[in-house]
Amino acid sequence: MLSSLKATEPNSPEQKFESNIVIADKEGEEENNSPIEEVRLTVPITDDPSQPVLTFRTWFLGMSSCVVLAFVNIFFGYRSNPLMVSSVVAQIVTLPLGKLMATTLPTREFRLPGTSWSGSLNPGPFNMKEHVLITIFANTGAGGAYATSIITIVKAFYHRHLNPAAAMLLLQTTQLLGYGWAGMFRKLLVDSPYMWWPSNLVQVSLFRALHEKEEKCDGKQTRLRFFLIVFFLSFAYYIIPGYIFPSISSLSFVCWIWTRSVTGQQIGSGVNGLGIGSFGLDWSVVAGFLGSPLAVPFFAIANFFAGFLIFLYIVLPIFYWSNAYDAKKFPLFTSTPFDHTGQEFNTTRILNQKTFDINLAAYESYSKLYLSVVFALVYGLSFGTLTATVSHVALFDGKFIWGMWKKSSSIKDKFGDVHTRLMKKNYKEVPHWWFLAVLIISFVLALYACEGFSKQLQLPWWGLLLACAVAFTFTLPIGVIQATTNQQMGLNVIAELIIGYLYPGKPLANVAFKTYGYVSMSQALSFVGDFKLGHYMKIPPRSMFLVQLVATKVSATVCFGTTWWLLSSVDNICAPEKLPRGSPWTCPGDQVFYDASIIWGIIGPKRMFTSKGVYPGMNWFFLIGLLAPVPVWFFARKFPEKKWIKQIHIPLIFSAASGMPRAKAVNYWSWVIVGVVFNYYVFRRYKGWWARHNYILSAGLDAGTAIMGVLIYFALQNNNISFPDWWGSENTDHCSLAHCPTEKGIVIGGCPVF
Repeated sequence: MLSSLKATEPNSPEQKFESNIVIADKEGEEENNSPIEEVRLTVPITDDPSQPVLTFRTWFLGMSSCVVLAFVNIFFGYRSNPLMVSSVVAQIVTLPLGKLMATTLPTREFRLPGTSWSGSLNPGPFNMKEHVLITIFANTGAGGAYATSIITIVKAFYHRHLNPAAAMLLLQTTQLLGYGWAGMFRKLLVDSPYMWWPSNLVQVSLFRALHEKEEKCDGKQTRLRFFLIVFFLSFAYYIIPGYIFPSISSLSFVCWIWTRSVTGQQIGSGVNGLGIGSFGLDWSVVAGFLGSPLAVPFFAIANFFAGFLIFLYIVLPIFYWSNAYDAKKFPLFTSTPFDHTGQEFNTTRILNQKTFDINLAAYESYSKLYLSVVFALVYGLSFGTLTATVSHVALFDGKFIWGMWKKSSSIKDKFGDVHTRLMKKNYKEVPHWWFLAVLIISFVLALYACEGFSKQLQLPWWGLLLACAVAFTFTLPIGVIQATTNQQMGLNVIAELIIGYLYPGKPLANVAFKTYGYVSMSQALSFVGDFKLGHYMKIPPRSMFLVQLVATKVSATVCFGTTWWLLSSVDNICAPEKLPRGSPWTCPGDQVFYDASIIWGIIGPKRMFTSKGVYPGMNWFFLIGLLAPVPVWFFARKFPEKKWIKQIHIPLIFSAASGMPRAKAVNYWSWVIVGVVFNYYVFRRYKGWWARHNYILSAGLDAGTAIMGVLIYFALQNNNISFPDWWGSENTDHCSLAHCPTEKGIVIGGCPVF
């Protein structure tokens, strides 16, 4: 939830606390340009409809990018330090490839035998519109498929059979349902000039920079040459943390000083503790969980860092060392659920193996479910983040959003900014029935996936309908907020709460409902955001629709194939205690997903967050989150000359710890250090260099690390070629006592008993 809105100087204190967006009210200005200042400064108001779009280059490079990014991101998602390779990598890499194809491919026309279709493999120079569609292909592939986590927990954690056809339908339908909501709301969220999607302006700027004619100057690197240098350096370096010296990913010096102290290692461990003094020399540690810090503005990094510091070094120590919720019985930093004795919660004891739901009698005779204090507080903060987002947007941007909504709902087909007029003049719109057809087909297939295959997914027909209703209800309001403030509220916790109360004891029903309810909305907004990018870049809407549809199906298929292959070929994947020493296949994200299926699905919120459970106190975060933005808003109005006050972003502060415990302290520290260096120091001291090279540096680091990681696996690890065993070959920070409980009488293997 990062805001990229630019501050404007108000004329009065009252004006200062409405939206920072400048809207023009004169019809003439709206006719000639965009009413949004940032759009006027960034997006060109010209178009050449004669440029070829769906060319052979578009399909070849686009499909290749989609397949590669879908494979790489799923592949790395199972590793200890997952790396998310963004579409920016493909955006940069495919530019020279497209130009190469334009100079080498034959230009003569070919006719498809038996048809009237003809075309050329090389219709002319590689143009920006082709490049945009290739990037849309890549962006769809890079997004992955959330439902792969359901397949993983069924096969690798619950060790149950799952029909591959049911799994494939689950992936395809969860990805495609969003088209329906996107089609229903595209007129408001795309055609309206007031829905400006701030994040797209970064992409527009990069496209223009890459396609501008660039002459080599003395003492300056071209962007392409700089990318290649960074790429090869990153590629060569990753052999060290990825194969030779994995321990360099987390250097925790405090642990090495107090080798026999549990408390000392809890304080110093960057993987299982507070991480004081820890850092990692590995780009996948920096960007793997939290994304590249090079793409995040400094004010957001500052808020994020403040939330991290408050949570990890004030709130968490108070809760843990005061033994709140029996915190000392359990490890400080883990997502694993426990029983009342401090042992890992044995889900098989409370599961009915035939029906795969909760056995209440067995549960009552066993134990309530306990969480590490980190995991419990992260759930509380997720409650607070939801209400804080609503409160923050209402207080700071409510008046603007309401005014913009009234303007948007009154827009007629003939009225809009220059971009809308150009699109309507030059290109045919996508018929509404195309979206409706995808929605109906996807829903029918989703219904078959849920009700067929012996009901393996556990979600009944009414659950699927309710999930669709949740997605439909929230797509427009959350879309309005995201399109104007670049913030998107997550529905995953709310979805888990709803189905957890209505249909408790069914783990797969819970995660399936969450996926259909939350992900279809998120996918819809992703589609709409891409449509707005195409709107700015003057891409024919029907070409956009076709590319998105094909890319979504291809991406889901690749994600399914990669997931099924890894789960079938890597022995003991997702079971760290059974993996060979130094093995990276620990599945940190899926571990959290599995634990959530136990908490919200098997046990259910009634037995966790009410008086029947251990954590009813977490519900206070709903109220805390709702009220927290109020004093910031009040003091911002009281002291309008203090510009730093309005930079305090409570939802960002609350959500800072949302990546934990999957993301560790070492990830946060490494991310913050890199972000501050480049987006504060370099940005202020060397702004010209930053503007020219910052995003390309991020893309080069991503690409080099990802490709070497895949190469290491296929060339070495897949052939059981291990580096000679030594101290640094362990994929740990050598803080073996950091995971130990400190309560008296708790017995855990490898830990001292107090």
